[in-house]
Amino acid sequence: MSSPLFLGFDLSTQQLKAIVIAEDASIVHESAVHFDRDLPTYGTTNGAVKGPDEGEVTSPVLMWLEAIDLVMQRVKNAGVDLSAIAGISGAGQQHGSVYWSEEAEKTLAAMDPKRSLADPGHLAPRAFALPNAPIWQDSSTTKDCRDLEAAVGGPQVLADLTGSRAYERFTGPQIARIRRLKPAAYRDSARISLVSSFIPSLFLGHIAPIEVSDASGMNLMNVLTCKWDDALLEACGGPELRAKIGPEPVLGGTILGRITRWWVERWGFNPDCIIAPFTGDNSATVVALSAPGDALLSLGTSTTLLLSIPPADTPPARFTTSHLLSHPTTLDAQIAMLCYKNGALAREQIRDRCAGTDWARYNELVEQSPQGNSGLMGFYFPLPEIIPPGVQGEFIFQCKDNEEPQLVHGLLPDAAQHARAILESQFLSIRSRIAAILPAHSPPLQRLIVTGGSSANQTIRQLAADVFGMRVYVAESKEAAGTGGAVLAKFAWWKAQVASGSFEEMTMETGEVERMRLVATPKDEVTKVYEALVDNYRRCEERVVHLCGQA
Repeated sequence: MSSPLFLGFDLSTQQLKAIVIAEDASIVHESAVHFDRDLPTYGTTNGAVKGPDEGEVTSPVLMWLEAIDLVMQRVKNAGVDLSAIAGISGAGQQHGSVYWSEEAEKTLAAMDPKRSLADPGHLAPRAFALPNAPIWQDSSTTKDCRDLEAAVGGPQVLADLTGSRAYERFTGPQIARIRRLKPAAYRDSARISLVSSFIPSLFLGHIAPIEVSDASGMNLMNVLTCKWDDALLEACGGPELRAKIGPEPVLGGTILGRITRWWVERWGFNPDCIIAPFTGDNSATVVALSAPGDALLSLGTSTTLLLSIPPADTPPARFTTSHLLSHPTTLDAQIAMLCYKNGALAREQIRDRCAGTDWARYNELVEQSPQGNSGLMGFYFPLPEIIPPGVQGEFIFQCKDNEEPQLVHGLLPDAAQHARAILESQFLSIRSRIAAILPAHSPPLQRLIVTGGSSANQTIRQLAADVFGMRVYVAESKEAAGTGGAVLAKFAWWKAQVASGSFEEMTMETGEVERMRLVATPKDEVTKVYEALVDNYRRCEERVVHLCGQA
């Protein structure tokens, strides 16, 4: 009998990836379907359709079905033995929602192996109440966000309940808007799935429940009990939403059922192949790359910090500027998330000004300047920021010990000090918030795992090690979310073999390959410099918020 394989999907905004791993979590095969390039008939730009309403952004559900058909063909053509796949899970872009019709359950149960998923009339249009799924880029729900916050007593109350204040991309406000503006479609929606529960529904032949970690991005679930909150369901969707949203959220790594006959007959899967809950892309990345006590820093277009928080006697604090998600594999554990809009774009603007688009020259400028930048602190927000909310512009301060920071005017745009200032302020913003998020008496964080475009820059990696006082690692694989999905499938399969056990026990017992490389070690004396700058950073940030409030 061949060794078991595990299949993970990652349905992101622009493409669908399929990752096959072996039992040691090494990647056996990768395939992808790029929506704009491979499926141009849907007219998407970067996988999405804008409009018709202001701020409205959706993706065609039929396009996703066709992408699954196509990616499966590519996996099979590559010679992967689909009968060896013992489990399937995956990741979906967070917050996106799919609206099933009254006929959906019957249609899923009766899928014809002679017909593809996207074959006209097979599933679409009759299984869906809406042909397009609202996705995370949608910003058309501001009114619904404010209504939801008002209904529960304000943004902080909602954050305490759900882990986040109301955000336009979150699924609760999206549902509220559809109910308000498209009442017939809402009435016809027998069930509502997240992107992450839509895909396993196709593999099960019936609608899958929503998974706890991805449910944390809806503003509908109590983030500490992992149960739907009736008051929030009522506020977003009326008394009928509880039936539409389905059963209580399920933990990752559980078995939802066996693969349905359509996949066995059409593609040659083993009928005993298990289907596990899919999760959101951020949570799947945490599963693939980190363990409790690790911090994951994505240095992409946006800057995102993901912090795995082990179970503790006191729950983590919730804030209106950060997110708290339930952990996908560990009951009572959480993932804290900080997200900044001005990441790589702001860094590249400073590089262009100071170093003429040359990263090597930029790195020299950083390395030639002293740690702490001789008291100069810079804030760079070309776009309206999320943390702190709404600030925009450029602000330079001179700091001296415990004196009030002085606003600096007249520093030239191409001055060399900007190169270090932007990195220090971006990292100090995160560092200043970590202690507030972690429960009291938490053990110190162990590793900082960096991903995204800037994670290849050794100067930036070393500065991160020094500011955070943590060893910095990079991941060997770029396909973190899909790999995390495949690992979740393996976790469900492994638990069924051993009857019980934790995710960490599985990782040790099955000899998973280490996919991390140490790239920077903190220098203690430099970390002490940055420790002493945190209070100055906070004072400067307060001034920026005040100045933006006056504008």
